[in-house]
Amino acid sequence: MIVTLCAATVNYTNSARAAGPGTAALAPSPRPAAEAVAASADAAKSSPSDLGKFARRADLAVSSAAAQKASWGIWIADAGTGESLYEKNSDRLFTPASNLKLFTTALAVSSLPSDFRFRTTLEGRGTLSAAGTLNGDLVLVGRGDPDLSNRKFPYAGKVEREGATEKVLAELADAAVASGLKEVRGDVAGDDSYFPFDPYPAGWTVGDLYFGFGAPVSAIAFNDNVISIEVSPGPRVGDPAGLVVSPFAGDPPFGYEVVTGAAGTPVKFAAVRQPGEKTTLLRGSIPIGAASAKLELAMDDPAEYSARALKLLLEARGVHITGEARTIHGAPPKRGDVPELPAVPAAADRSGLDTRVVPIAPDAPNGPSAVAQSPGTDQSPQTAAATAASATNSGIVLAEHQSPPLMEMIRVVNKVSENLHAEILLRTVAKEKTGSGTIDDGIKVAGDFLKSIAIADGDVVQQDGSGLSPANLVTPRAVGYLLLWIARQPWAQDYISTLPIAGVDGTLETRMKNSKAAGRVFAKTGSLEHAHSLSGYATTVRGERLVFSILDNNDEEKPRDAAAVIDALCVAMVEEIGPAKPSKAATKPAPGARRK
Repeated sequence: MIVTLCAATVNYTNSARAAGPGTAALAPSPRPAAEAVAASADAAKSSPSDLGKFARRADLAVSSAAAQKASWGIWIADAGTGESLYEKNSDRLFTPASNLKLFTTALAVSSLPSDFRFRTTLEGRGTLSAAGTLNGDLVLVGRGDPDLSNRKFPYAGKVEREGATEKVLAELADAAVASGLKEVRGDVAGDDSYFPFDPYPAGWTVGDLYFGFGAPVSAIAFNDNVISIEVSPGPRVGDPAGLVVSPFAGDPPFGYEVVTGAAGTPVKFAAVRQPGEKTTLLRGSIPIGAASAKLELAMDDPAEYSARALKLLLEARGVHITGEARTIHGAPPKRGDVPELPAVPAAADRSGLDTRVVPIAPDAPNGPSAVAQSPGTDQSPQTAAATAASATNSGIVLAEHQSPPLMEMIRVVNKVSENLHAEILLRTVAKEKTGSGTIDDGIKVAGDFLKSIAIADGDVVQQDGSGLSPANLVTPRAVGYLLLWIARQPWAQDYISTLPIAGVDGTLETRMKNSKAAGRVFAKTGSLEHAHSLSGYATTVRGERLVFSILDNNDEEKPRDAAAVIDALCVAMVEEIGPAKPSKAATKPAPGARRK
């Protein structure tokens, strides 16, 4: 049964849509989904009166003063049968914000082996003498591990940190020293050429690029590619504020003009662009006597920053290094009719930093897995001229780090909505499927995936992997069909457990607390300026198992106000949808009946 609130709701006539996610997708799952939201083929049906009551509450919520100017798209279905229960503008396109991560993470789980792990190595490009001298460069080779940080795994309700932010690099440095390394007669390089150099997807706004949620995409993801800054006031008004930067890599790569303000004044920070080598300028003030304040800025070049940090860590362990810190980047991806770039020789020294560019073959065949390769056979589709400088030419592997299991990485993406991690997953799938880890290849592979699960053409317009681009578009029905498909997969239970739980953890920890929806809604949040979303699974108080997608665009309200409307819809859904409660008259014993 479909309850239609708006005459603008599009009739569902497309044959691909009418077929739903496919007959196979609606078959019983060989393994149950998460206990609270798993699909059930014999799920009870709602009566018209139950849906009518929900519809009235939903209409009231989206007609409120805070919501009436926005555009709303809603699709709710029975998780067991796929039957649509409620729709509002379900076939219109909306900007999904981070709800797009549902598509990216589902693609990753379905495309990569369940035991997939990312591999990062510290390699000597040259000969290592018995005395511990490396005659050549020492290279940190990144292959897309999104978590070269001190994040603690497994995720248990909240992000926890353990040790210094440089923890992984320090462990690699310790292992290299333990293997006998004492001197490097060459440079320390950060090599992120496993992916083409294309750090920012099309559609990301300029203002996003200063901060952690807009950190550049790289095959080296050091501390989520953000610099954490702790600011403390000075001893007198007008004095420069004190800054502590982590991870530490020497001179900060940004300029700063932060002063101590008068007592009682607000803490204010702003990031702007400036000419010169340090293109980011941090400005602001912090009142005298105030507690320290923390903020994050995105790294401009994660490979460079990690090379600088690694060099300092090695020197602190007594390793003598004759060269400088530098980077090895892949060439930008080939787009349109632009010819492939030739190999670029090492650039002239620029303040101790040397950059080399590795061309990327645009139509290379599939290469072996970054995880499965052994030292000495680590080859991927690169041009012959670039092989000696690229991440695919392993030298002497002095140390190696492997990521946590794939599902644990996805848990972080979904629970706390990590943009960088989602972007890396999309490129990693492309690398594994096509041999080329470009965003363009990732979007193409994602499109093929959507076709394979019977999502109609044009119902998803994808520009990135995270949802940060406002140019992404989806229909609520497409999101719902994806969720129905997920619920039928053998890995559904593990995947659904990666979603935030209302009132419990992740980005839903503080939402729907002390309501009947708390603990009953497993869903991915999304938030951009003027766009908010929530899609996932729910179990109603009457035992109905649901999939739902709620998308809100063109709103003028503050994020918390938009979230309040979405939460009201979820609470109404949990409280009202399900089998009608038997009336007292129906349950009253007949005259003369024996009570048991």
